Amino acid sequence: PGYDAYGYPMQGGTYAYRAQAGPPPPSAPQQFGHGAPQGYTFQYSNCTGRRKALLIGINYFGQKGELRGCINDVHNVSNFLIERYGYKREDMVILTDDQQNPVMRPTKDNMIRAMGWLVKDARPNDALFFHYSGHGGQTEDLDGDEDDGFDEVIYPVDHQQVGHIVDDEIHARMVKPLQPGVRLTAIFDSCHSATAMDLPYVYSTKGVLKEPNLAKEAGQGLLSALGSYARGDMAGVASTVFGFAKTAFKGDDAYNKTMETRTSPADVIMWSGSKDDQTSADATIANQATGAMSWAFITALKQNPKQSYVELLNSIRDVLASKYTQKPQLSCSHPLDTNLLFVM
Repeated sequence: PGYDAYGYPMQGGTYAYRAQAGPPPPSAPQQFGHGAPQGYTFQYSNCTGRRKALLIGINYFGQKGELRGCINDVHNVSNFLIERYGYKREDMVILTDDQQNPVMRPTKDNMIRAMGWLVKDARPNDALFFHYSGHGGQTEDLDGDEDDGFDEVIYPVDHQQVGHIVDDEIHARMVKPLQPGVRLTAIFDSCHSATAMDLPYVYSTKGVLKEPNLAKEAGQGLLSALGSYARGDMAGVASTVFGFAKTAFKGDDAYNKTMETRTSPADVIMWSGSKDDQTSADATIANQATGAMSWAFITALKQNPKQSYVELLNSIRDVLASKYTQKPQLSCSHPLDTNLLFVM
């Protein structure tokens, strides 16, 4: 067989045999459905606009729990984006802890600043890409939005001094600011990463794992912020968002609270390589340590670039199954027609 970028045999017959391309994403605004009011819509990106990427790889040199593969992961992803998807190196920020330039090191400050850079001035049909390879973990959930009582976190290189970054903050910085029709594709190569962006719709190879109760949210007045957003009425957004803060979710279950605060009119999708209670593998493939999820994602798309979301999920699962116990999950900021063609 032929070999891929990792020196890994391309078993085209076994992974890609089922793959079928679906129709391209529709251009019109889409209803959320699920009990949401008319006019509560989101928009897919056709990914023909500007492309930007933020890639973060942390090996934690000289620290307890040093990793080997994370910087490699980032270089593999950046090469893939440039070669296959038309991204340009000058439109990427790459933070790794082997760089001497202090601005390019994956400190908490630099990571947060770079998240702001990624989403700034994004327009409908833009294609943004975020990749994190490094340590992930869990911390006690302080705002009651996680089913298991823990927030997922990622660890900057200076986390011992300044602490971690919580999923709520990742969502606030990279999902919240996006307008309808902007795509953000995210990949996490880290433990406990399945909900690392706090996205409310979750899909597996078996179908829908999780979706929100929007009728209930509408009844509580929690969907009007997005309506204002779609109309460009920022004053309306501000008043609703501050209205949020005054609504205590006492006694409400965590599941609905997450959903109420996490849907978005933008087109945000995230691939993660583990359930929240699994540990992500730092594996060696072709003598090069590599993150399971980014490796499987690249491998599956190189073997067949035109796949629907559900086919790609299955292809990634098959690639992972050859070496790992992890199962892939796809999370989204809106209800996703998984039979559509995956674009990015």
